[in-house]
Amino acid sequence: MAFCRNCGNEIDDRSVVCPHCGVAQNNAPAVQDNGGFGWGLLGCCIPLVGLILFLVWKDQKPKTAKAAGIGALVSVGISVVCYVLSMVLGIAAGLM
Repeated sequence: MAFCRNCGNEIDDRSVVCPHCGVAQNNAPAVQDNGGFGWGLLGCCIPLVGLILFLVWKDQKPKTAKAAGIGALVSVGISVVCYVLSMVLGIAAGLM
């Protein structure tokens, strides 16, 4: 058995409206937000997907959105470091 969100009386689990006070009940299942490593890895491998997932999930699944966003940021950071390193090595090779 469930309880009414408004009056607290015991109601049937499948009730859409409380028979005691008449307030509509929201029986939607809870959203699972575990901030999984897989979403961070996906964001790291495909940064654009990580950014899109972050923007879509930031209100409904904040932990999972954060994991995907951090994965995207890590990927972009690694790309910038590799680019700068290749520029420095290229310039050093050109001076020799």
